[in-house]
Amino acid sequence: MGTFTYEALNAAGKSQKGSIEAASSEEAIQKIKQQGFFPTSVREAKGSAKKGPTADDFNKAKKKSQGVTISFGGVSTKQLTMFTRQLSTLQDAGLPLLRSLQILEEQLKPGKFKGILQGVCEDVEGGTSLSEAMAKHPAAFDRLYTKMVNAGEIGGVLDIILQRLAEFMEKAQRLKRKVTGAMIYPVMVVIVAVAIVTFIMVYIIPKFSEIFKEFGVTMPFLTKFLIDTSNWMAGTNAGQKMPGWIFVVGAPFIIWFVFKFGRKTGPGRALFDTVFLWTPGIGNLIRKTTIARFTRTLGTLINAGVPILEAIAITRDTCGNYVFEKALQKVHDSIREGETFAEPLRESKVCDSIVVNMIDVGEETGDLDAMLMKVADNYDEEVDVAVNSLVKLIEPLLVVFLGVVVGGIVVAMFLPLVAIIEKLQGGKV
Repeated sequence: MGTFTYEALNAAGKSQKGSIEAASSEEAIQKIKQQGFFPTSVREAKGSAKKGPTADDFNKAKKKSQGVTISFGGVSTKQLTMFTRQLSTLQDAGLPLLRSLQILEEQLKPGKFKGILQGVCEDVEGGTSLSEAMAKHPAAFDRLYTKMVNAGEIGGVLDIILQRLAEFMEKAQRLKRKVTGAMIYPVMVVIVAVAIVTFIMVYIIPKFSEIFKEFGVTMPFLTKFLIDTSNWMAGTNAGQKMPGWIFVVGAPFIIWFVFKFGRKTGPGRALFDTVFLWTPGIGNLIRKTTIARFTRTLGTLINAGVPILEAIAITRDTCGNYVFEKALQKVHDSIREGETFAEPLRESKVCDSIVVNMIDVGEETGDLDAMLMKVADNYDEEVDVAVNSLVKLIEPLLVVFLGVVVGGIVVAMFLPLVAIIEKLQGGKV
Protein backbone atom coordinates (compact mmCIF):
# COMPACT_ATOMS: atom_id res chain seq x y z
CA MET A 1 0.00 0.00 0.00
CA GLY A 2 1.12 3.53 -0.73
CA THR A 3 -0.02 7.02 0.17
CA PHE A 4 -1.47 9.24 -2.57
CA THR A 5 -2.12 12.97 -2.33
CA TYR A 6 -4.99 14.29 -4.37
CA GLU A 7 -6.86 17.38 -5.47
CA ALA A 8 -10.56 16.94 -6.17
CA LEU A 9 -13.81 18.83 -6.65
CA ASN A 10 -16.73 18.31 -4.29
CA ALA A 11 -20.42 18.33 -5.24
CA ALA A 12 -20.46 22.13 -5.03
CA GLY A 13 -17.49 22.39 -7.39
CA LYS A 14 -15.05 23.58 -4.73
CA SER A 15 -11.49 22.30 -4.67
CA GLN A 16 -10.52 19.79 -1.97
CA LYS A 17 -7.10 18.40 -1.03
CA GLY A 18 -6.21 15.31 0.93
CA SER A 19 -4.38 12.00 1.03
CA ILE A 20 -5.49 8.39 0.80
CA GLU A 21 -3.90 4.98 1.04
CA ALA A 22 -4.19 2.64 -1.92
CA ALA A 23 -2.26 -0.05 -3.78
CA SER A 24 -2.29 1.94 -7.04
CA SER A 25 -3.32 5.31 -8.41
CA GLU A 26 -6.30 3.67 -10.11
CA GLU A 27 -7.53 2.30 -6.78
CA ALA A 28 -6.92 5.71 -5.17
CA ILE A 29 -9.08 7.38 -7.82
CA GLN A 30 -11.89 4.91 -7.19
CA LYS A 31 -11.74 5.50 -3.43
CA ILE A 32 -11.82 9.26 -3.93
CA LYS A 33 -14.89 8.94 -6.16
CA GLN A 34 -16.58 6.74 -3.55
CA GLN A 35 -16.21 9.64 -1.12
CA GLY A 36 -18.27 11.82 -3.48
CA PHE A 37 -15.33 13.77 -4.92
CA PHE A 38 -14.24 14.17 -8.53
CA PRO A 39 -10.42 13.83 -8.65
CA THR A 40 -8.50 16.30 -10.84
CA SER A 41 -4.98 15.29 -9.73
CA VAL A 42 -3.71 12.17 -7.97
CA ARG A 43 -0.01 11.69 -7.19
CA GLU A 44 1.88 9.20 -5.08
CA ALA A 45 3.45 10.81 -2.02
CA LYS A 46 7.25 10.73 -2.01
CA GLY A 47 8.75 8.18 0.36
CA SER A 48 5.53 6.23 0.79
CA ALA A 49 6.27 2.59 1.57
CA LYS A 50 5.00 -0.31 -0.49
CA LYS A 51 4.78 -3.86 0.70
CA GLY A 52 5.79 -6.17 -2.08
CA PRO A 53 5.20 -5.68 -5.77
CA THR A 54 1.91 -4.11 -6.84
CA ALA A 55 -0.02 -4.10 -10.08
CA ASP A 56 1.66 -0.79 -10.93
CA ASP A 57 5.09 -2.35 -10.50
CA PHE A 58 4.12 -5.19 -12.78
CA ASN A 59 2.78 -2.82 -15.46
CA LYS A 60 5.92 -0.68 -15.33
CA ALA A 61 8.15 -3.73 -15.61
CA LYS A 62 6.09 -4.92 -18.54
CA LYS A 63 6.49 -1.55 -20.31
CA LYS A 64 10.23 -1.60 -19.76
CA SER A 65 10.50 -5.11 -21.19
CA GLN A 66 8.62 -4.02 -24.31
CA GLY A 67 11.41 -1.61 -25.20
CA VAL A 68 10.97 1.45 -27.40
CA THR A 69 8.00 1.61 -29.76
CA ILE A 70 8.96 2.78 -33.23
CA SER A 71 6.52 5.44 -34.39
CA PHE A 72 5.83 6.17 -38.03
CA GLY A 73 3.14 7.96 -40.01
CA GLY A 74 0.75 10.53 -38.62
CA VAL A 75 -2.49 10.62 -36.64
CA SER A 76 -5.44 10.73 -39.03
CA THR A 77 -8.69 12.46 -38.15
CA LYS A 78 -10.55 9.21 -38.86
CA GLN A 79 -8.34 7.36 -36.36
CA LEU A 80 -8.81 10.06 -33.71
CA THR A 81 -12.58 10.14 -34.25
CA MET A 82 -12.84 6.38 -33.84
CA PHE A 83 -10.76 6.52 -30.65
CA THR A 84 -12.99 9.27 -29.24
CA ARG A 85 -16.16 7.34 -30.03
CA GLN A 86 -14.79 4.13 -28.47
CA LEU A 87 -13.51 5.92 -25.36
CA SER A 88 -16.94 7.51 -24.90
CA THR A 89 -18.60 4.08 -25.14
CA LEU A 90 -16.22 2.54 -22.59
CA GLN A 91 -16.70 5.43 -20.17
CA ASP A 92 -20.47 5.21 -20.54
CA ALA A 93 -20.21 1.49 -19.70
CA GLY A 94 -18.58 2.40 -16.37
CA LEU A 95 -15.03 1.19 -17.08
CA PRO A 96 -12.22 3.00 -15.21
CA LEU A 97 -10.53 5.64 -17.36
CA LEU A 98 -7.06 4.10 -17.22
CA ARG A 99 -8.38 0.65 -18.13
CA SER A 100 -10.33 2.15 -21.05
CA LEU A 101 -7.21 3.88 -22.39
CA GLN A 102 -5.15 0.70 -22.02
CA ILE A 103 -7.76 -1.34 -23.94
CA LEU A 104 -7.80 1.16 -26.80
CA GLU A 105 -4.01 1.42 -26.85
CA GLU A 106 -3.58 -2.37 -27.00
CA GLN A 107 -5.86 -2.74 -30.02
CA LEU A 108 -3.95 -0.18 -32.10
CA LYS A 109 -1.35 -1.20 -34.64
CA PRO A 110 2.23 0.10 -34.11
CA GLY A 111 2.42 3.72 -35.15
CA LYS A 112 2.50 7.29 -33.94
CA PHE A 113 -0.92 7.23 -32.29
CA LYS A 114 -0.12 4.04 -30.36
CA GLY A 115 3.03 5.66 -28.99
CA ILE A 116 1.07 8.77 -28.00
CA LEU A 117 -1.58 6.71 -26.20
CA GLN A 118 1.12 4.84 -24.32
CA GLY A 119 2.41 8.19 -23.05
CA VAL A 120 -1.14 9.28 -22.11
CA CYS A 121 -1.69 6.00 -20.21
CA GLU A 122 1.54 6.46 -18.26
CA ASP A 123 0.64 10.06 -17.32
CA VAL A 124 -2.90 9.14 -16.25
CA GLU A 125 -1.55 6.21 -14.26
CA GLY A 126 0.81 8.65 -12.52
CA GLY A 127 -2.11 10.82 -11.41
CA THR A 128 -2.24 13.38 -14.23
CA SER A 129 -5.69 14.31 -15.50
CA LEU A 130 -6.65 13.09 -18.97
CA SER A 131 -6.78 16.59 -20.46
CA GLU A 132 -3.32 17.45 -19.10
CA ALA A 133 -1.92 14.17 -20.43
CA MET A 134 -3.44 14.81 -23.86
CA ALA A 135 -2.20 18.41 -23.93
CA LYS A 136 1.37 17.05 -23.98
CA HIS A 137 0.68 15.60 -27.44
CA PRO A 138 -0.64 18.46 -29.64
CA ALA A 139 0.14 16.44 -32.79
CA ALA A 140 -2.89 14.26 -31.95
CA PHE A 141 -5.00 16.27 -29.48
CA ASP A 142 -5.37 19.94 -30.38
CA ARG A 143 -6.44 22.73 -28.07
CA LEU A 144 -10.12 22.31 -28.92
CA TYR A 145 -9.97 18.61 -28.03
CA THR A 146 -8.16 19.03 -24.71
CA LYS A 147 -10.36 21.91 -23.55
CA MET A 148 -13.52 19.91 -24.16
CA VAL A 149 -12.05 16.91 -22.33
CA ASN A 150 -11.12 19.21 -19.45
CA ALA A 151 -14.68 20.55 -19.33
CA GLY A 152 -15.98 16.97 -19.24
CA GLU A 153 -13.64 16.08 -16.38
CA ILE A 154 -14.65 19.10 -14.30
CA GLY A 155 -18.36 18.50 -14.89
CA GLY A 156 -18.14 14.74 -14.35
CA VAL A 157 -19.68 14.10 -17.78
CA LEU A 158 -16.62 12.93 -19.71
CA ASP A 159 -18.55 10.23 -21.60
CA ILE A 160 -21.13 12.75 -22.86
CA ILE A 161 -18.48 15.29 -23.85
CA LEU A 162 -16.50 12.63 -25.73
CA GLN A 163 -19.65 11.61 -27.57
CA ARG A 164 -20.34 15.22 -28.59
CA LEU A 165 -16.72 15.64 -29.60
CA ALA A 166 -16.89 12.53 -31.79
CA GLU A 167 -20.08 13.80 -33.44
CA PHE A 168 -18.44 17.19 -34.00
CA MET A 169 -15.38 15.59 -35.64
CA GLU A 170 -17.55 13.33 -37.81
CA LYS A 171 -19.61 16.27 -39.10
CA ALA A 172 -16.47 18.32 -39.75
CA GLN A 173 -14.98 15.41 -41.72
CA ARG A 174 -18.22 14.95 -43.65
CA LEU A 175 -18.17 18.62 -44.63
CA LYS A 176 -14.53 18.39 -45.71
CA ARG A 177 -15.21 15.26 -47.78
CA LYS A 178 -18.09 16.99 -49.58
CA VAL A 179 -15.88 19.87 -50.71
CA THR A 180 -12.89 17.65 -51.54
CA GLY A 181 -15.00 15.09 -53.39
CA ALA A 182 -16.64 17.78 -55.50
CA MET A 183 -13.26 19.08 -56.63
CA ILE A 184 -11.89 15.69 -57.74
CA TYR A 185 -13.75 15.58 -61.07
CA PRO A 186 -12.79 19.04 -62.42
CA VAL A 187 -9.20 18.65 -61.22
CA MET A 188 -8.84 15.28 -62.97
CA VAL A 189 -10.36 16.69 -66.16
CA VAL A 190 -7.89 19.59 -66.13
CA ILE A 191 -4.92 17.25 -65.49
CA VAL A 192 -5.88 14.93 -68.37
CA ALA A 193 -6.56 17.89 -70.70
CA VAL A 194 -3.20 19.50 -69.91
CA ALA A 195 -1.43 16.18 -70.46
CA ILE A 196 -3.09 15.65 -73.87
CA VAL A 197 -2.47 19.23 -75.03
CA THR A 198 1.17 19.02 -73.88
CA PHE A 199 1.63 15.79 -75.88
CA ILE A 200 0.12 17.42 -78.98
CA MET A 201 2.31 20.51 -78.61
CA VAL A 202 5.54 18.55 -78.08
CA TYR A 203 5.14 15.65 -80.55
CA ILE A 204 2.38 16.42 -83.10
CA ILE A 205 2.70 20.12 -83.91
CA PRO A 206 6.46 19.91 -84.81
CA LYS A 207 5.62 17.36 -87.54
CA PHE A 208 3.08 19.72 -89.08
CA SER A 209 5.59 22.55 -88.79
CA GLU A 210 8.10 20.60 -90.91
CA ILE A 211 5.45 19.94 -93.58
CA PHE A 212 4.58 23.64 -93.73
CA LYS A 213 8.26 24.58 -94.14
CA GLU A 214 8.74 22.07 -96.97
CA PHE A 215 5.88 23.54 -98.96
CA GLY A 216 6.87 27.12 -98.11
CA VAL A 217 3.33 28.29 -97.38
CA THR A 218 2.67 31.60 -95.69
CA MET A 219 1.37 30.81 -92.23
CA PRO A 220 -1.32 32.96 -90.52
CA PHE A 221 -0.73 34.56 -87.13
CA LEU A 222 -2.62 31.86 -85.19
CA THR A 223 -0.50 29.10 -86.75
CA LYS A 224 2.75 31.00 -86.12
CA PHE A 225 1.76 31.53 -82.48
CA LEU A 226 0.91 27.83 -82.09
CA ILE A 227 4.20 26.68 -83.68
CA ASP A 228 6.24 29.15 -81.57
CA THR A 229 4.50 27.84 -78.43
CA SER A 230 5.18 24.27 -79.56
CA ASN A 231 8.88 25.05 -80.10
CA TRP A 232 9.09 26.59 -76.65
CA MET A 233 7.42 23.59 -75.01
CA ALA A 234 9.65 21.15 -76.92
CA GLY A 235 12.74 23.25 -76.12
CA THR A 236 13.84 23.56 -79.79
CA ASN A 237 14.24 27.35 -79.83
CA ALA A 238 17.78 28.66 -80.29
CA GLY A 239 19.45 29.33 -76.94
CA GLN A 240 16.65 27.72 -74.93
CA LYS A 241 18.16 25.75 -72.05
CA MET A 242 15.07 23.97 -70.73
CA PRO A 243 11.92 22.69 -72.51
CA GLY A 244 8.74 24.53 -71.62
CA TRP A 245 6.77 21.40 -70.74
CA ILE A 246 8.84 21.19 -67.53
CA PHE A 247 7.38 24.56 -66.47
CA VAL A 248 3.86 23.39 -67.40
CA VAL A 249 4.23 20.23 -65.30
CA GLY A 250 5.95 22.08 -62.45
CA ALA A 251 3.54 25.06 -62.36
CA PRO A 252 0.93 23.33 -60.08
CA PHE A 253 3.67 22.34 -57.63
CA ILE A 254 5.12 25.87 -57.64
CA ILE A 255 1.66 27.36 -57.04
CA TRP A 256 1.02 24.86 -54.23
CA PHE A 257 4.42 25.67 -52.69
CA VAL A 258 3.80 29.43 -52.80
CA PHE A 259 0.31 28.99 -51.34
CA LYS A 260 1.39 26.52 -48.64
CA PHE A 261 4.36 28.46 -47.36
CA GLY A 262 2.86 31.88 -48.08
CA ARG A 263 0.01 31.11 -45.66
CA LYS A 264 2.52 30.35 -42.92
CA THR A 265 3.32 34.07 -42.75
CA GLY A 266 0.92 36.67 -41.38
CA PRO A 267 0.81 38.89 -44.49
CA GLY A 268 0.56 35.82 -46.75
CA ARG A 269 -2.43 34.41 -44.83
CA ALA A 270 -4.12 37.80 -44.83
CA LEU A 271 -3.62 38.18 -48.60
CA PHE A 272 -4.67 34.67 -49.66
CA ASP A 273 -7.65 34.39 -47.30
CA THR A 274 -8.99 37.83 -48.22
CA VAL A 275 -8.60 37.29 -51.97
CA PHE A 276 -10.19 33.83 -51.89
CA LEU A 277 -13.03 34.98 -49.64
CA TRP A 278 -14.05 37.72 -52.09
CA THR A 279 -13.48 35.68 -55.27
CA PRO A 280 -16.79 35.17 -57.14
CA GLY A 281 -18.09 31.60 -56.92
CA ILE A 282 -15.43 30.03 -54.72
CA GLY A 283 -15.62 32.83 -52.14
CA ASN A 284 -19.25 32.02 -51.36
CA LEU A 285 -18.33 28.37 -50.75
CA ILE A 286 -15.41 29.31 -48.49
CA ARG A 287 -17.61 31.70 -46.52
CA LYS A 288 -20.36 29.14 -45.93
CA THR A 289 -17.84 26.41 -45.04
CA THR A 290 -16.07 28.66 -42.52
CA ILE A 291 -19.35 29.81 -40.93
CA ALA A 292 -20.48 26.19 -40.55
CA ARG A 293 -17.15 25.28 -38.96
CA PHE A 294 -16.84 28.16 -36.51
CA THR A 295 -20.48 28.07 -35.35
CA ARG A 296 -20.33 24.31 -34.76
CA THR A 297 -17.02 24.63 -32.90
CA LEU A 298 -18.23 27.49 -30.71
CA GLY A 299 -21.62 25.88 -30.06
CA THR A 300 -19.98 22.59 -29.06
CA LEU A 301 -17.54 24.32 -26.69
CA ILE A 302 -20.21 26.44 -24.99
CA ASN A 303 -22.51 23.42 -24.66
CA ALA A 304 -19.62 21.50 -23.06
CA GLY A 305 -19.31 24.18 -20.37
CA VAL A 306 -16.17 25.95 -21.60
CA PRO A 307 -16.23 29.65 -20.53
CA ILE A 308 -17.44 31.91 -23.35
CA LEU A 309 -14.22 33.94 -23.70
CA GLU A 310 -12.04 30.84 -23.80
CA ALA A 311 -14.47 29.17 -26.24
CA ILE A 312 -14.26 32.15 -28.61
CA ALA A 313 -10.46 32.21 -28.34
CA ILE A 314 -10.29 28.50 -29.25
CA THR A 315 -12.75 28.97 -32.11
CA ARG A 316 -10.74 31.94 -33.39
CA ASP A 317 -7.57 29.85 -33.47
CA THR A 318 -9.22 26.89 -35.22
CA CYS A 319 -11.57 28.55 -37.76
CA GLY A 320 -8.84 28.46 -40.44
CA ASN A 321 -9.50 31.84 -42.09
CA TYR A 322 -7.68 35.11 -41.36
CA VAL A 323 -10.73 37.32 -42.02
CA PHE A 324 -12.91 35.35 -39.62
CA GLU A 325 -10.12 35.26 -37.04
CA LYS A 326 -10.09 39.07 -36.98
CA ALA A 327 -13.88 39.17 -36.67
CA LEU A 328 -13.88 36.69 -33.78
CA GLN A 329 -11.12 38.65 -32.05
CA LYS A 330 -13.41 41.71 -32.13
CA VAL A 331 -16.23 39.56 -30.70
CA HIS A 332 -13.87 38.36 -27.94
CA ASP A 333 -12.89 41.94 -27.05
CA SER A 334 -16.53 43.05 -27.11
CA ILE A 335 -17.70 40.33 -24.69
CA ARG A 336 -14.71 40.93 -22.41
CA GLU A 337 -15.81 44.56 -22.13
CA GLY A 338 -19.37 43.51 -21.28
CA GLU A 339 -20.90 44.15 -24.70
CA THR A 340 -22.75 41.83 -27.09
CA PHE A 341 -21.64 39.02 -29.35
CA ALA A 342 -23.73 39.95 -32.39
CA GLU A 343 -22.82 43.63 -32.86
CA PRO A 344 -19.08 43.28 -33.70
CA LEU A 345 -19.93 40.32 -35.94
CA ARG A 346 -22.46 42.48 -37.77
CA GLU A 347 -19.90 45.28 -38.20
CA SER A 348 -17.28 42.90 -39.63
CA LYS A 349 -19.69 41.94 -42.48
CA VAL A 350 -18.20 38.43 -42.79
CA CYS A 351 -21.50 36.68 -41.96
CA ASP A 352 -24.92 36.92 -43.53
CA SER A 353 -27.52 38.92 -41.62
CA ILE A 354 -29.50 35.76 -40.83
CA VAL A 355 -26.48 34.37 -38.94
CA VAL A 356 -26.03 37.56 -36.92
CA ASN A 357 -29.75 37.75 -36.13
CA MET A 358 -29.89 34.12 -34.96
CA ILE A 359 -26.86 34.68 -32.70
CA ASP A 360 -28.51 37.85 -31.38
CA VAL A 361 -31.66 35.88 -30.54
CA GLY A 362 -29.55 33.17 -28.90
CA GLU A 363 -27.91 35.78 -26.67
CA GLU A 364 -31.24 37.23 -25.62
CA THR A 365 -32.86 33.86 -24.86
CA GLY A 366 -29.79 32.32 -23.22
CA ASP A 367 -29.67 29.50 -25.79
CA LEU A 368 -26.59 30.68 -27.69
CA ASP A 369 -25.12 27.18 -28.00
CA ALA A 370 -28.34 25.71 -29.41
CA MET A 371 -28.71 28.61 -31.85
CA LEU A 372 -25.09 28.23 -33.03
CA MET A 373 -25.66 24.52 -33.70
CA LYS A 374 -28.79 25.36 -35.72
CA VAL A 375 -26.77 27.83 -37.78
CA ALA A 376 -24.12 25.15 -38.34
CA ASP A 377 -26.71 22.55 -39.45
CA ASN A 378 -28.32 25.08 -41.77
CA TYR A 379 -25.00 26.05 -43.35
CA ASP A 380 -23.99 22.40 -43.75
CA GLU A 381 -26.98 22.08 -46.06
CA GLU A 382 -26.11 25.34 -47.81
CA VAL A 383 -22.56 24.10 -48.38
CA ASP A 384 -24.07 21.02 -50.03
CA VAL A 385 -26.08 23.25 -52.37
CA ALA A 386 -23.10 25.55 -53.03
CA VAL A 387 -20.82 22.61 -53.85
CA ASN A 388 -23.35 21.11 -56.27
CA SER A 389 -23.91 24.51 -57.90
CA LEU A 390 -20.17 25.09 -58.25
CA VAL A 391 -19.66 21.66 -59.85
CA LYS A 392 -22.53 22.30 -62.27
CA LEU A 393 -20.97 25.65 -63.17
CA ILE A 394 -17.44 24.26 -63.56
CA GLU A 395 -18.47 21.39 -65.88
CA PRO A 396 -19.78 23.56 -68.79
CA LEU A 397 -16.92 26.03 -68.29
CA LEU A 398 -14.43 23.15 -68.66
CA VAL A 399 -16.21 21.96 -71.81
CA VAL A 400 -16.09 25.47 -73.29
CA PHE A 401 -12.43 25.91 -72.32
CA LEU A 402 -11.40 22.57 -73.81
CA GLY A 403 -13.48 23.29 -76.91
CA VAL A 404 -11.71 26.62 -77.43
CA VAL A 405 -8.24 25.07 -76.90
CA VAL A 406 -8.80 22.04 -79.14
CA GLY A 407 -10.73 24.08 -81.70
CA GLY A 408 -7.95 26.68 -81.80
CA ILE A 409 -5.34 23.97 -82.45
CA VAL A 410 -7.46 22.41 -85.23
CA VAL A 411 -8.10 25.77 -86.93
CA ALA A 412 -4.43 26.80 -86.64
CA MET A 413 -3.34 23.56 -88.33
CA PHE A 414 -6.15 23.52 -90.90
CA LEU A 415 -5.55 26.99 -92.41
CA PRO A 416 -2.04 26.20 -93.78
CA LEU A 417 -3.30 22.83 -95.02
CA VAL A 418 -5.90 24.65 -97.14
CA ALA A 419 -3.12 26.79 -98.62
CA ILE A 420 -1.03 23.65 -99.36
CA ILE A 421 -3.98 21.94 -101.08
CA GLU A 422 -4.64 25.02 -103.20
CA LYS A 423 -0.95 25.23 -104.11
CA LEU A 424 -0.90 21.56 -105.16
CA GLN A 425 -4.06 21.97 -107.25
CA GLY A 426 -2.61 25.05 -108.90
CA GLY A 427 0.59 23.14 -109.77
CA LYS A 428 -1.39 20.35 -111.49
CA VAL A 429 -3.37 22.77 -113.57
